[in-house]
Amino acid sequence: MDLMTWFEVSSLPWSRATQQRKSLRRASISWRPTVTTASEIWHGPYSTPLNSFSSSRLATNYNNSNAKLFFLMDFKAFAGKSDTSRRQFMEGAAKSALGVSVATTFGAALDQQKAFAEETAGGGKAKSLIYIFNSGGMTHLDTFDPKENNKKVMGDTETVSTKVPGIRYGSHLKGLAEHADKIAVINSMSSQNGAHAQARYQMMTGYNQRATIVHPHIGPFCEKFFGKRGDLLPDSVIVNRGTSNSGYLEPALSPLPVANPTAGIANSTIMTSQERFNQRMEMSLDIGQNFVDKYQHYSSPKGYIEFYDQASRLLSSEELKVFDLSGEKDRQKYGMNNLGQGCLLARRLVEKGVRVIEVHNGGWDMHAGIQDSLASRLPPYDQAVSALISDLDQRGLLESTLVVTGTDFGRTSRINERAGRDHQPAVFSTMFAGGGIAGGQKYGKSDADGRRVGENKVSVEDFHATIGYGLGVDLGYEIYSPSGRPFVFGNHGKPVTSLYA
Repeated sequence: MDLMTWFEVSSLPWSRATQQRKSLRRASISWRPTVTTASEIWHGPYSTPLNSFSSSRLATNYNNSNAKLFFLMDFKAFAGKSDTSRRQFMEGAAKSALGVSVATTFGAALDQQKAFAEETAGGGKAKSLIYIFNSGGMTHLDTFDPKENNKKVMGDTETVSTKVPGIRYGSHLKGLAEHADKIAVINSMSSQNGAHAQARYQMMTGYNQRATIVHPHIGPFCEKFFGKRGDLLPDSVIVNRGTSNSGYLEPALSPLPVANPTAGIANSTIMTSQERFNQRMEMSLDIGQNFVDKYQHYSSPKGYIEFYDQASRLLSSEELKVFDLSGEKDRQKYGMNNLGQGCLLARRLVEKGVRVIEVHNGGWDMHAGIQDSLASRLPPYDQAVSALISDLDQRGLLESTLVVTGTDFGRTSRINERAGRDHQPAVFSTMFAGGGIAGGQKYGKSDADGRRVGENKVSVEDFHATIGYGLGVDLGYEIYSPSGRPFVFGNHGKPVTSLYA
């Protein structure tokens, strides 16, 4: 967790505040200026010194009676790793630089940080994540949260016993029932988003959709936190989607989109000689570098150059073969459809060290004829995910690979006049396996009709924090958008640590 603290120095005269700012810079302490007036806000971070950032304008507004000047000091690199050394550094730095005593205030902050760290310790067994997203809103009642003795709710759906006594799934999940000892299900998921676009966005990013910013998916955030794992293959891949982005992060962190897992990477065949291709790429990169040099204060141009450079090197490498499924002997086992082949590709990518793979699977918005739709959609899902869990387990990869399935939201307990179920964000189910998960359990409950959370509510933020915990992400680590806004993995959700062994 980044140890960052705001110091208010607005009580000092401008000349004294400037003097303290210089003292902080001489001490090599990272800082960000923020001036807040009644009418406007200027927000960091800035790569240039404060005196290069319109000092006169800043001073004018600083003298406004409604203005406050803060310094954000990052002690992580200077305070040492122990709580004691951090506490001593913070107290000493504040007293000498700002003339205040902060032992009580920041001591409490450190205690809070320590308690959070202890609470979330023990995760990080998963080296990779395969996140299967069932787009449209997969019904929880006909899958992982059946109400066996409630015919009014279940309709024609039957249940099946699993490998774990006392746990039953919907009857179409016979394959997963055999892996229930490796699976943990959350039956108390809850969202406030009942529209598809907003619900999907939050389930993929952990944040509510906003018009002013685009948040990154799990893959780019993890690469930003951990750094790039491999040299040629991307850190994250999105399967069954033709486009991707990195949100507010650098374009080079964008996941590689694979629109069709059976077709490999689109437009990846070099249509000329390798020598001519290299010459063209060198020319393109030179032109791009000129643009980067001209606008060096902006991160996006440089990010795009890095992105295209990575792509061109991948096209010329043997690593590209991992996307070719034509010679894979296990294709039939996964199912010859986009979900099955996407899960197979995900397993191959995990073997090559790719950190995060999303596999998208549509067709779950069942407002009408739900029984026919379930008979069509659930068997391929059951086959693909069962094959994936079994394959990873046999190859010794399941313990280091977190497999998660999620969806937009749940569906109503009432079967409507069109024999379907409508949207229900109040409660739904998600599934976890591998990556340190203690299988054979259900967490949380819905009520008797599967309409509301009965106990142990888990928000979408908690769901993401649970994934981050398994991957070893510091859930308090702040990443800043270009506008200077801080974001953390899981949007301050609390991980369900009891899912893990």
